[in-house]
Amino acid sequence: MYVVDRDFGFAPNPFHGCCTLATCKPGIRSRAEAGDWVFGMGGCRLGATGRCLFAMRVTNKITFNDYWSDPEYLDKKPVRNGSNRMLVGDNVYHCDSQTGEWHQADSHHSNPDGSVNRHNLRTDTKTDKVLVSRHYYYFGSKAPTVPKRLLDALGFKNGRNYRVFDAKTCVGLIQWLHTSFASLLNTVGADPFDFDQSEKRYSAGDNKVH
Repeated sequence: MYVVDRDFGFAPNPFHGCCTLATCKPGIRSRAEAGDWVFGMGGCRLGATGRCLFAMRVTNKITFNDYWSDPEYLDKKPVRNGSNRMLVGDNVYHCDSQTGEWHQADSHHSNPDGSVNRHNLRTDTKTDKVLVSRHYYYFGSKAPTVPKRLLDALGFKNGRNYRVFDAKTCVGLIQWLHTSFASLLNTVGADPFDFDQSEKRYSAGDNKVH
């Protein structure tokens, strides 16, 4: 479980039939395995503290090159003159098997002129893993408030980095999700909070959107 500071539909990307976490959060992408749940909670900047932006049960954990080359994920590649959903495509990395050089597609994580943002590239490729979910809830700007008793039971506090909880501790949280939002399984419940800025770029170097 972690706090989502910015919600463009890029990380996570809930579009085109599956929810993916392919950039940012290298610690989570490295550690999480198939069957694990990843919860993204709203942060102060979004005015969504205590609200659940998304929850995904990891179905597959694949490499960047698998993600890039598999036709199944073609729609996840960014198209910078396309719709908002196409602008925030997160299938942006692949590695040259001969040279070991990483390539970054023109995307939300590139420089404003479309060139490679080296800081984002270094951060994103700290782990060569993409999390894929076909069992997810994405609420975006209509993120529901998680009952306080459930967050208190976890000892969750709004803060930096991520927290890991065992399955038994999270039973109540998962039950609340399934019971309250069964009709929203594998759907995009609402646009991301920052969807109106889909054309902009984010740089982790100065933590700004350009």
